[in-house]
Amino acid sequence: MANRIPRVPVREQDPKVRATNFEEVCYGYDREEALTEASRCLNCRNPRCVGACPVHVDILGFIHALAEGDEAGAAAVISRDSSLPSVCGRVCPQESQCEGSCVLGIKGEPVAIGKLERYVGDWKIANAGSEPVPEIQKNGRKVAIVGSGPAGLACASDLAKWGYEVKVFEALHKLGGVLVYGIPEFRLPKDMIVEKEIESLKRLGVEFETDVIVGRTTTIDHLLDEEGYDAVFVGSGAGLPRFMGIEGENLNGVFSANEYLTRANLMHGYDDCYDTPVFEARKVVVVGGGNVAMDAVRTAQRLGAESVIVYRRSEAELPARREEVHHAKEEGIEFRMLTNPVRVLGDEQGWVRGLECVEMELGEPDESGRRSPVEKKGSNFEIECDAVIMALGTSPNPLIKSTTKGLDTNRRGCLVADEDGRTTRQGVFAGGDAVTGAATVILAMGAGRKAARAIDEYVKSKS
Repeated sequence: MANRIPRVPVREQDPKVRATNFEEVCYGYDREEALTEASRCLNCRNPRCVGACPVHVDILGFIHALAEGDEAGAAAVISRDSSLPSVCGRVCPQESQCEGSCVLGIKGEPVAIGKLERYVGDWKIANAGSEPVPEIQKNGRKVAIVGSGPAGLACASDLAKWGYEVKVFEALHKLGGVLVYGIPEFRLPKDMIVEKEIESLKRLGVEFETDVIVGRTTTIDHLLDEEGYDAVFVGSGAGLPRFMGIEGENLNGVFSANEYLTRANLMHGYDDCYDTPVFEARKVVVVGGGNVAMDAVRTAQRLGAESVIVYRRSEAELPARREEVHHAKEEGIEFRMLTNPVRVLGDEQGWVRGLECVEMELGEPDESGRRSPVEKKGSNFEIECDAVIMALGTSPNPLIKSTTKGLDTNRRGCLVADEDGRTTRQGVFAGGDAVTGAATVILAMGAGRKAARAIDEYVKSKS
């Protein structure tokens, strides 16, 4: 019966309307839609979706509770494994994780696990005032968390539940890390979702301090040796942008996606009520094909620019979520596939006037399994533009490594840590983008949770 019910579509803003505003694209399910979609679950004896989730949410358990109309029970099930359900329900790549492993997806449409998680998470936020304050027995131990992004928040949540005194140090003036500065409002509302999720951690007793740059304001050595922390978790993300190294990248009008999105998201550059300088371009070219590239190009369009994506591989190799590519196309974004920039062109005043590119063709697969792009000789052409945004990935800031004794990094500048987050420095643990380089929110959360267990074992072993 369940598999005969078609997947319940999610309501969205009209593409022509949403392309001009920063309001959330997806409206999510109402109660009737959520219960109908939950009823599609087959209650598999061996739920592959759970194994495909990096934090191993009991998907079967929460969907079963929801299908019974028990939102509180569903929220309690998710809370055992995830501290950010409203966030994950919006930004996780479900199609390649939980939903990608759903049995229903073999011959039809998988259960909309992400949309159901979002519904339950939003229900929990809306009903937070009626939840009892958790009674936690403190164990007298202290842990410092560097960074308030998804890795740090997940680590802090688990440790707080286990009785640790946890304090999170954030370099910026707002909490949330990449959730706040990197992901646009139209995908993840900040006040309505991110701040509310962080409030749930505060109810667990987690403390937060902003405007603290670990490596400048304080150091890991100081936290361990002088302030009495038993361990430190580094979840400082990967905020150092990469560029192509081509001629003209120093021209006015060339941005990293990191800077561009930070100005628009964290500093409200899209809102006339805020005095934040954001370059008002007429035509923007975004270089890259990941989720960050989609965020940048859709943001530029909403700020009034005619926006284009250039990507050196074909559409089949685009690493961005299918949903984000679909939404971008609906909104009128132009995609120039098998195109690679070779030079940024400038005018006499040092401002961008265009981008010289070459056509590419796909050759043999590289070590990642994707076919390597090969340049077509003599295929150079120009794209007129007045701004270029490089969305080519990021690496960790070297500040923590350079100010912390005994902390090793690899050739990409990422902290060296084992599967459980143990670094080469005793008492220091790390996870998320600081270890892997830029990745997904849910993978960072999974790393934060693994590190929390390792920190608990480490601290207990010293007792």
